[in-house]
Amino acid sequence: MSNAAIISLLVELLQDMALAAVPAAGFAMVFNVPVRVLKYCAMFGALAHGMRFLMMRAGMPIEWGTLIAATAVSFAGVWLAQRLRAHPKVFTVAAMIPMIPGVPFFTTIIALHHLGTRGFEAELFSMALTNGLRTFFIIGAIAIGLAMPGLLLYRRRPVV
Repeated sequence: MSNAAIISLLVELLQDMALAAVPAAGFAMVFNVPVRVLKYCAMFGALAHGMRFLMMRAGMPIEWGTLIAATAVSFAGVWLAQRLRAHPKVFTVAAMIPMIPGVPFFTTIIALHHLGTRGFEAELFSMALTNGLRTFFIIGAIAIGLAMPGLLLYRRRPVV
């Protein structure tokens, strides 16, 4: 990889992370998160989206990248929550907002609408099915990633 390609990748990564920090902080503000932790919400949102961006650039499917990024940020949120004496969901839920698959969901809804108004077309059905399944699996990956610390760290009974 040449130096120009590396610099281009870093610029794209920083742009992606900066744009992801905005909705994470905005979501946290909507739910009256204390001002002192807003920067962490934005940082975790940027970190999660940046991790997913890099994994997708490496060739990983978006669903697996979302699962790994959501899990990593959830564990980091639990760790930071213990240090700041806050609830972990303050950091983790806001960080997941930028990873919600808005475009595939919107494309699914538009394709379903066209199927309803125009009648059955194989191309529209394929578009609705593909994007609907992608949306489903990304949302599932976010949910599993959010639940992972609770499943592994806060168990009262041993796993085995």
